[in-house]
Amino acid sequence: MHNLILFDDPTIRTALLPFTFTRPVSEIRIGICTITEKWAVRLQTTPSFLTDLYLQIKYPRRTIHDNFFVNGAVCPTNALINALNGLKPESGLVTAEGVLLALRTEKPLETAPSTDDAGTWDVFGEPLTILKDLPSIFVHNGEQIRTDFELLTVGRTSQPITDPHTRCYAPENIFVEEGAVIRAAVLNAENGPIYIGKNALIQEGTVMLGPFALCDNATVNWGGKMRSNTTIGPYSKVGGEVGNSVFLGYSNKGHDGFLGNSVIGEWCNLGANTNNSNLKNDYTNVNLYSYATNRLENTGRLFCGLMMGDYTKVGISTMFNTGTVVGVNANVFGAGFQPKHIPSFSWGGGAEGFTEYRLEKALQVARETIGRRGLDFDEVEETILREVHRQTVNRRQEEAGEEI
Repeated sequence: MHNLILFDDPTIRTALLPFTFTRPVSEIRIGICTITEKWAVRLQTTPSFLTDLYLQIKYPRRTIHDNFFVNGAVCPTNALINALNGLKPESGLVTAEGVLLALRTEKPLETAPSTDDAGTWDVFGEPLTILKDLPSIFVHNGEQIRTDFELLTVGRTSQPITDPHTRCYAPENIFVEEGAVIRAAVLNAENGPIYIGKNALIQEGTVMLGPFALCDNATVNWGGKMRSNTTIGPYSKVGGEVGNSVFLGYSNKGHDGFLGNSVIGEWCNLGANTNNSNLKNDYTNVNLYSYATNRLENTGRLFCGLMMGDYTKVGISTMFNTGTVVGVNANVFGAGFQPKHIPSFSWGGGAEGFTEYRLEKALQVARETIGRRGLDFDEVEETILREVHRQTVNRRQEEAGEEI
């Protein structure tokens, strides 16, 4: 395969907001790796991106004479890669449901490909994991942990677990990278693999059930209760109880509190005793806010928790209802359950309602957040956040002081 470009399907990108406000679809983490990383490892190449114009300053597109445009919401499989390798110039692949999977073309496309861009389209009928909505991130996370575990560990030997007070069940399903530290923990991989990334830290009293991924430089704090089908992204720090959830990276939930069937973006912080509901007490399907329709939509699922965009901060003892969507760079606090949708750059919560989070103040906090990790909040990141602020102003005005 020649030049790989991961494109954002416009419908899927909207369905995956707020996470795609600040990244291409393929930069979402599911399993151990982001979708971008999955393609990079399998093909031993560096993909580029075809995404929204304001994101291209950080995620550029690279075209040559022979380009493979691949849907960034699709997790790669051997069967799909074989089909891509068999594509002739100016031909593509679609699913039986009509989702455009890939296009091989000499055209330097500037927008997502459509079926008008090639004359020949083959139907790909093999099973695929495609992120089509927000719940699909946590729904498919366990299976993707298993897939990534095999991909990353095949032919390799795990570092030994030498701590005498750590107990492992099914140790053959546990892989530890260099520099990881494990202290007096219980790791149970009987029902799925456990992956411990480079320089990760598992502190005393942690109980961890596979499938589970603790990515590079991430930490589980003392007494953490880590349920299965969970991914803690790189440089994140978590504690309390977490189940069937994904932290994309660089976020903190350092204290007690429950998080279930949830997805947390980058650079977020959940204050002590933050909790979310993931199951309604009448056992009916969860409704979740849709950026496409601007209203609550039936997910068709009994379990669905909290979806939180990048840079959002949450005060202590905050309670999130079943199926809550919080945008980018919000500051949430206050007693009682929060509304089911909190727009980006909102400030407040609870009975007092919300006001606009002043943009310059929000950018200052983002700069401090990243600076605490020894990284720079540069002009590129600022430009992206300013554009997200601009795009979401109308929704904030509609939501001011209201609940849905």
